[in-house]
Amino acid sequence: MENSLSIILRPLITERATNLKALANQYVFRVLMQASKRDIKQAVEKLFKVKVLRVNTMRVPGKFRRMGKSAGACRADWKKAIVTLQAGQEIKVMEEA
Repeated sequence: MENSLSIILRPLITERATNLKALANQYVFRVLMQASKRDIKQAVEKLFKVKVLRVNTMRVPGKFRRMGKSAGACRADWKKAIVTLQAGQEIKVMEEA
């Protein structure tokens, strides 16, 4: 597809993502809508030099937002990837964020 830096847009740091990291060695990223599971796996392995076991993806629909009394705009849809790493491996960059 494209290079690894353009597939992984940013890590998601939420309460749920922190629990996944602590309990199941899983990391959550916001990725391109066109990226496949194979593309995401290759990008994470190349960027962070870790071994990926599994990638789960989901499309998150954009929310409709109102601006006062008038109808607002709709936020864009986006894609989330939950990446499971092999036991004993971790992504150090996520801890600094």
